[in-house]
Order: sequence, then structure tokens, then C-alpha cells
Amino acid sequence: MVKIGKSDVNATALGLGTNAVGGNNLFPNLKDETGIQIVKTALDSGITLLDTAFAYGMGHSEELIGQAIQGYDRSKFVIATKAAQDTSNGDVTINNNPEFLKQSVEDALKRLQTDYIDIFYIHFPDDQTPKDQAVAALNELKEAGKIKAIGVSNFSLDQIKEANKDGLVDVVEDQYSLIHRENEDVMFDYLRDNNISFVPFFPLASGLLTGKYAEVVDFPENDIRNGNPDFTGDRFASIVEKVNSLKPMAEKHGVDVAQLVLAWYIANPNISIVIPGAKHPEQVEKNAQALKVQLSDDEYKEIDNTFKNI
Repeated sequence: MVKIGKSDVNATALGLGTNAVGGNNLFPNLKDETGIQIVKTALDSGITLLDTAFAYGMGHSEELIGQAIQGYDRSKFVIATKAAQDTSNGDVTINNNPEFLKQSVEDALKRLQTDYIDIFYIHFPDDQTPKDQAVAALNELKEAGKIKAIGVSNFSLDQIKEANKDGLVDVVEDQYSLIHRENEDVMFDYLRDNNISFVPFFPLASGLLTGKYAEVVDFPENDIRNGNPDFTGDRFASIVEKVNSLKPMAEKHGVDVAQLVLAWYIANPNISIVIPGAKHPEQVEKNAQALKVQLSDDEYKEIDNTFKNI
């Protein structure tokens, strides 16, 4: 189990990202029944962290998780959610106002049908609110038992430092993968020095690190992968070549490339929990196998070096 920052929250090193559970604004053709089954499969497979957000379906992902967790022992798993999207005026604006964040927690508790949220993230920074004031508001809810850990997501390093002025930030969620490694130089030292956990989003690079792509794909306009430069031209070809080079090692461990890559994150000392998403329950079962993969030091370094300077 992994401890989240300075909090009392502990979870498995592998969680479930749920942007495809109710995230109809992010992916086409999602079915609610499948989303609920994905969540149940994760909990049944020993995965103990569910990572969601208001932005995934504008609350619908939280609603489906609230339905899916009924009948499970709430003390045995961790829910992380996020908010910052203010829809009160009809448009979506980013809002870190303390009162807005407090209300966002209350609203999320209702949708999730739970008495507390284990990790609550400010999903995106706004341009107005002092970040330490936003975090102080969340700390009031932490002291009241409504949340157990405080996180920020999509914050720059300077914004993280401002948010953590009083040492209250437990966890940061930001983009990181074998093909997007900028945060190794940008923020990992600060996080480690301040006992702040790190959770990467898009760890499988929207499926690109799973080994399932061999040629350029045209994604629908309403798919978040549409227009992603990782999926075009020479960069795409280079990534596919490197991913394919991992297949012999994956076969040696009796897993797919996706599980091998997840095992690398689990072994990475800079990463607390990795949260791959899934569109089908079978993907969740496969991803859970990564918890059993034991990479040798040489294998870890080989994967690491394969994707350096991409």
C-alpha cells in the first residue's frame, strides 16, 4: 500500500482512472452499464483507488461511481475526485474561490453517495484566487472529516509552491508518461523534498503505450485523442517502434506491453499511484496484473533508457 503525502490515506500502487466512466463529453459511445461494471471490476480485482472528476461527464462519472460502490465496504477503497469547473453561468469557467470549492465538495459527496472523499483535487488553477487560500478552504473540510487529503492538478511548479505555502498539499496529479517526461526536471525534486505524492495522468498516453497501434488512426472529432501530435507523423512512428521493442520483455513476464509499462511506473520511486483508464472491464482485469510484475533493476533501466529523449 502507498501512503498519500502527509495524510492518512493509503491505496494500492495501481488505481483506476475513470474518465471513460460517464465521461460522455470526452469519449463517444460510452454506456453507463459498462462504466458501472468497470468500477466494480476494479474493486473486485483488488484495485483500491478510483480517480474521477466533475469534468468527466460534468458530474456523471461521480454519479456512476456512487451507484457502483453500493454494497462495497467503503473503508476498503479510496475515492479521489476533482473540481474547478464552474457552470453556474451557463458556460464552463475555472474557479478556485474558497466558497466554490467547499460547495463543490458538498455536491460531489451527494453524487458519490458517500460521507467523505479521500482525496480532493483542485482540478485546474484559475487566474484570480491565491492558491494558499484555496487550499486553506479545503483544509477546513479536511479538519471536518469531509475530505482526507488535499491535492492539486495541472498546476505549474510556482502554483504548487504557492498552494503548499502552509505545507497542506498532499498530492499532485499531472501529466507524465514514458513519452512525456518533462516533470522529471520540473517538479519531482520539490515534491520529494516536501513529502508530496505524485499521480500521473495519461500514463498509457491515451493507449499509445499499450502496443495496440501500428498505423496512424483518425479519431472522431469528439474524441480527446483527435489532433494529438503523439498520434501523427514521425513522432508516432518513433513511439510505436519503441513500444514494440518492449514486447519480448513483456512476453517473458507473461503480460502485455501495457502491463509492463504500468509495472515500470509502479517501480518508479517518483510515482505514488498510477491510474490507467479503461473502456471495458476486461482492460481493468488485465491492468491489475501489473501489480504482480517484478521488474529487475536491469529491466527497469532498459525501459527507462528506451524512452529517453523521445
